[in-house]
Amino acid sequence: MLVAGRMEVRIGDAAYTLSPGQIALTNIGQVHSGRAVGAEFVSAALSPVMLDQILLEPDAAAGTLAAAAGAEVKVPAAVISDSGIEETLHGMLGEVAADAIGRDQMLDSMARQVIIQLVRSHISIRNTPQIELSRAGPVDRRLRRAIEFMHDNFGRELALDEIASAAFLSEFHFARMFKQITGVTPHSYLASIRLERARRLLLETTLAISEIALTVGYQSQSHFTRAFKAVTGVTPLVYRRGRPDR
Repeated sequence: MLVAGRMEVRIGDAAYTLSPGQIALTNIGQVHSGRAVGAEFVSAALSPVMLDQILLEPDAAAGTLAAAAGAEVKVPAAVISDSGIEETLHGMLGEVAADAIGRDQMLDSMARQVIIQLVRSHISIRNTPQIELSRAGPVDRRLRRAIEFMHDNFGRELALDEIASAAFLSEFHFARMFKQITGVTPHSYLASIRLERARRLLLETTLAISEIALTVGYQSQSHFTRAFKAVTGVTPLVYRRGRPDR
């Protein structure tokens, strides 16, 4: 959610311009990036496991389950305006800034509020036996093995045929199915896993950038730097220097 300023975001193949108060939503594994100057924003990664738990809770009014475990969850609209979610995200910003006792519990509670509001107004849910729960969230069972394989092996060279073999599919069939179901190519999804891990290592460790590059599967620091800047708009060094404790 953009708090102040303006931001250009790209979600999948589409580009949008956010104004203050607007919220960009991405599906699980969807490649996305943003560019802004002098902007303030809050980014929240909502756990697919928490979403599934909420969907399984009994509905107080109807006395039935909202949806089956592993339901197919999709975000129909990429950019929304919602005063309730906006207020909750501002509250999360306040909790992070205050760093008071019970902060993590408050943030979890607020995350639940955001998920419930998304389920009520902005998420489509379809029960299907073809969907299973994985570390990447609810995914087609034919792709679950491949997605888990990428999460377990992103730190080394992975060829498309090796990933497809993990799903017991031909390379051609796997690539076509993966793009059709997730909206991104297997290569793009693997890159998003690597860069998300790199972001965490840059912020949470003192590892050299060259070592981080090798850890997340890039054979050279220059290749890693180009890939990182293409998504974030800054080099790994600039990203690390901008962390809050610096």
